[in-house]
Amino acid sequence: MIIFDEDRPSDSPFVERVWRSHSEGADPFLSIATSRCELVLSRLEGEISMTMRGPETKATQMGDCPGGGEWFGIILSPGAYLPLLPPERLVDGQIDLPVVSRNAFWFSGSTWQLPNYENADTFIDWLARQGLLVCDPVVDAALQGPLKGCDPRTVQRHFRRSTGLTLSTKWQIERARYATCLLQEGVSIQDTVEQAGFFDQPHLTRSLKRYIGQTPAQILQKSRPELDFVQFSVSNMQPGSTCSNQYAALNTHRGEKPMSEKSTRPTNAYERWQAHR
Repeated sequence: MIIFDEDRPSDSPFVERVWRSHSEGADPFLSIATSRCELVLSRLEGEISMTMRGPETKATQMGDCPGGGEWFGIILSPGAYLPLLPPERLVDGQIDLPVVSRNAFWFSGSTWQLPNYENADTFIDWLARQGLLVCDPVVDAALQGPLKGCDPRTVQRHFRRSTGLTLSTKWQIERARYATCLLQEGVSIQDTVEQAGFFDQPHLTRSLKRYIGQTPAQILQKSRPELDFVQFSVSNMQPGSTCSNQYAALNTHRGEKPMSEKSTRPTNAYERWQAHR
């Protein structure tokens, strides 16, 4: 079983969160969809690996996860990426960086000290100073709302280059994760449909099965320990948090009205957003 020990925000503009976990006993592991790239250091069965993971566009059963493993991860901020490892090439995949000793790995022609939970910000600062980690300001600006005077195709090109995804795919993933958080907090299925902007319960169910690998009822039963990581990665969706602000920006992009003002026209949120564009 995977147990997520802790996470924390970062002072670095390139990093959204830092986390660590361990496993006890061998259990099947479910990897859920995410719109972020992340660096993950693994220590499993005496082996060390340093991996750059790309965004995941669907939930995937990963087989049994052995006990006794330890993991530490750095979730990059939206728009932050390593130009030598373009996110477009990492969608639903990953690249293992060569580990040359128990304390070092090889990247961009140099040996780098393996980071840890405590010094992650310093490690990221080193990468940024060397120009190996950059951040696209267009992505961050677009997440706050529509960019006036900016061609939507230009925004999409920036998104694909720095995140590997389209803006619409990113928000479908974020909406599913948001709905998961609501269900984990005890919000009813119908209220989750309304608060997360789904058309109806079947729409919610299809989205969660694709991106989270669970139905709404299964999430309410808290049947998978991996889903605890959703809470870590979205800061619990409290009002005023980065994720809740960005989700509000999603509705701004799509021309959403408050629920009390919405039309009963039978279109889903994605179609309304496309019509707004």
